[in-house]
Amino acid sequence: MVDYSQAGVAHIEQVYRELAQHCADRMGPGFLANVGTASAARDMDLIRQALGDDQINYLGYSYGTELGTAYLERFGAHVRAMVLDGAIDPTIGPIEENVKQLAGFQTAFNDYAADCARSTACPLGTDPTQWVNRYHALVDPLAASPGKTTDPRGLSYADATTGTINALYTPQHWKYLTSGLLGLLRGTDAGDLLVLADDYYGRDRDGHYDNDQDAFNAIRCVDAPAPTDAASWVSADQQFRQAAPFLSYGQFTGFAPRDLCALWPVPATSTPHAAAPAAPGKVVVVSTTHDPATPIRPG
Repeated sequence: MVDYSQAGVAHIEQVYRELAQHCADRMGPGFLANVGTASAARDMDLIRQALGDDQINYLGYSYGTELGTAYLERFGAHVRAMVLDGAIDPTIGPIEENVKQLAGFQTAFNDYAADCARSTACPLGTDPTQWVNRYHALVDPLAASPGKTTDPRGLSYADATTGTINALYTPQHWKYLTSGLLGLLRGTDAGDLLVLADDYYGRDRDGHYDNDQDAFNAIRCVDAPAPTDAASWVSADQQFRQAAPFLSYGQFTGFAPRDLCALWPVPATSTPHAAAPAAPGKVVVVSTTHDPATPIRPG
């Protein structure tokens, strides 16, 4: 869904509305209102009580740092020690968080391209000023026609970019990204990008998907209110394009779809805020370089 014309945006938002309504019909608004991080923190404490423990030790990665922070705020007396690895800034809203993550993925893309360019066979070439342009030349045509794969589905634009994002999480996956891009360049099998996309979405060989993406959307949509006005998302589109040029399809049109969470059937149950300080010596926050999803700065 890359058509950001006025009609294209209306279609994307209709798809989002139908998805949101399907979730509400399937699970019920009461359930959706209670799957957020605050509810999960209360569930954690019920588990602690059931185990008969006065205090817990906690290690949380990425989103787990949000969950740990929520627990600490509400039940700090029951925390003996906590490590938050890959911290997410609890004070920012969804648009700013997306901008920071996209900037992290652009940095990871640049790191990948620089490593790839050490080989003369790199599909992005060796000129740093052309890496983004060459990437677009390979993947953008997929919006009109899928790329070749041994899988009968072919490679869509969405799967190519999702596969790229998955590969950028770890250098161990870079070789598969290179293989897929070479397939696009040569007009041969670009299937490694499809494999990466399937892995990201939890798709098995029989075409079944796990519920990670469903849970991700249901949780994030009640964890922070998303702007509901169209102008905020047009501005966000400009910010997203600037933060991650390699993911910016086409030209800025002055139209952009509102996020799924702006159309969610239940209101947010939390708002971004500064976490209350913990007792000295109780919490260690760890951040690492080259982690695109949780950049070092929030730590």
